[in-house]
Amino acid sequence: MNKPQKTNWKTKLHEIIYGADTPAGKWFDIILLITIIASIILVMLESVRSIDKQFHNLLNISEWVITILFTIEYIARVITVKKPLHYIFSFYGLVDLLSTIPKYISLVFGGVHALAALRALRLLRIFRILKLARYLGASNNLVKALKASRAKISVFLFAVVIVAVILGTIMYLVEGEENGFSNIPKSVYWCIVTLTTVGFGDIAPQTPLGQFIASLVMILGYGIIAVPTGIVSAEYTSQNKPTPEPEKDKIHLNTQSCPNCSASKHKDNAEFCYNCGHKLNNE
Repeated sequence: MNKPQKTNWKTKLHEIIYGADTPAGKWFDIILLITIIASIILVMLESVRSIDKQFHNLLNISEWVITILFTIEYIARVITVKKPLHYIFSFYGLVDLLSTIPKYISLVFGGVHALAALRALRLLRIFRILKLARYLGASNNLVKALKASRAKISVFLFAVVIVAVILGTIMYLVEGEENGFSNIPKSVYWCIVTLTTVGFGDIAPQTPLGQFIASLVMILGYGIIAVPTGIVSAEYTSQNKPTPEPEKDKIHLNTQSCPNCSASKHKDNAEFCYNCGHKLNNE
């Protein structure tokens, strides 16, 4: 009589923790996100000496409370799946573990608790919680455009490096060591900084000819910035042409995670896991 109750309890808890399709699951994930954000803010505030000096005890206690809550959540995630190792060694499993242990390690090694900022990685769950997967299609098109244009961009960047070496060498010959261009690598560094319109100002030409060359490099920099943007934009436009969407590229909004093997990314309205065939927690 106890076994069915235990199984039902684990199944219900699994549905709340790993799913975002039920009201309880949504509330759990929203509270989890708020807690993660609060934890990150606490770590940031603790790094400010004036604030830490005044509110050290409050910040420390708050961090311990959140750490304990994360520990309970991590244990709950482990015990509600039939194959815990699949979750423990998964991406989210490792992130959850790394976001929990820094505070405990800080008891032995001071200052390590700052690594709790790794909890920011847990905010990736927002894509599942808010069902933002529908917007991943645009990012997939951008990735495809970058991959399609990588050859053109590589050739362009190689040409820019050659131009930077040539112009840097010329500036070394024109300005010389007395004006800060002490060697060719440093002159090439100046040229790259100027071409990218960053302009740190740590090295500046002093001679009229050097300033004239620098002006040409600055103008050339604006054109250099526009070229890769145009290449990627052209590829991105071609990626956005309406074509039949293959089934494998279709974005599904199902947030269910298999209670048996922890597989996710199931198709909409799926009743069984595509990986192991186990029944999903659909209601």
